[in-house]
Amino acid sequence: MSTTNYPSASPQGAPPKRDSKNLIIGLLAVGILGTWGYFLWDKNKSDQKITQLQTQYVAVDSSKNELQKSFDAALTRLDSLTGYNNELEGKMNDKTSEISKLKGQIGSILKKQRLSEGEKKKAQALIGELNDKIANLEAEVARLTTENQQLTTDKTQLTADKEKLTTDLQTTTQQKEELATKVDIASTLNASNITVTPVNEKKNGKESETTSAKKVDKLVIAMDVANRIAQTGSTDVYVCITGPDGQPVAVEALGSGKFTTREEGEKLFTAKVPVDFEQGKNKHVEFAWKQNSPFKQGNYKIEVYHNGFKIGEATRSLKKGGIFG
Repeated sequence: MSTTNYPSASPQGAPPKRDSKNLIIGLLAVGILGTWGYFLWDKNKSDQKITQLQTQYVAVDSSKNELQKSFDAALTRLDSLTGYNNELEGKMNDKTSEISKLKGQIGSILKKQRLSEGEKKKAQALIGELNDKIANLEAEVARLTTENQQLTTDKTQLTADKEKLTTDLQTTTQQKEELATKVDIASTLNASNITVTPVNEKKNGKESETTSAKKVDKLVIAMDVANRIAQTGSTDVYVCITGPDGQPVAVEALGSGKFTTREEGEKLFTAKVPVDFEQGKNKHVEFAWKQNSPFKQGNYKIEVYHNGFKIGEATRSLKKGGIFG
């Protein structure tokens, strides 16, 4: 066997080299595990922050939604009022102007995507003020509605009263007219003792009655009129003379004209005779008809009218006359 002083050719450091490698691998593993642990911890923390932020956002969004709901509810109340009755608008212009201003302020705040605490508090305060004003407006509408209903009731009653008064007035007026007609008819004068006297006027101024047509200068017509209820005062009596030829004797230049009768319509009158009548007493009336043409032979019919009614008539004949006529 050979013996030598030199070290063996086999590697003496192999075991230490394997231990160093294992150490490095272990350190790397620990580092990797630490890194992943940090990543997991950091991710978990980030998730917690995200969840917290989401919760805060939901809370903020929910708070804004509640404000929006409160605002919308106030607007619904307002719409029900403003659309209630157009007649009330004029009485509420000041109130609705203030409400419109509040609506604009609240709407401007709620348009924002995110609201600060100060903006939320301001919006809440404005919505509260809006609700107060709407409540006052509701009370005012209720009051005015009650008043309007009362006015409607009063108007209905007044209308009914007016209709009744109108009916009563019409009835009273009709009765009054009927009574006035009866009184008017009843106050028509009565004529009696109607006489027609043909008169000849002589040159010496004396007058004499004659029946000769060619000697008659005038017809003197006389009568008595009376009525128990006719009022004292002046009234007119119309005398209508019809000549022998059947034609009315009417001379416009001597005062003749037309008048309206109750039964015959319009009629020509010869003369209108004024009568000063005294209630309850007989009145003698006399007037002379002297025409501007000769009287003719034949019968002259005399009719007397008062108040549109014929109250009497008479006939007088005029003869042709002879040598001694």
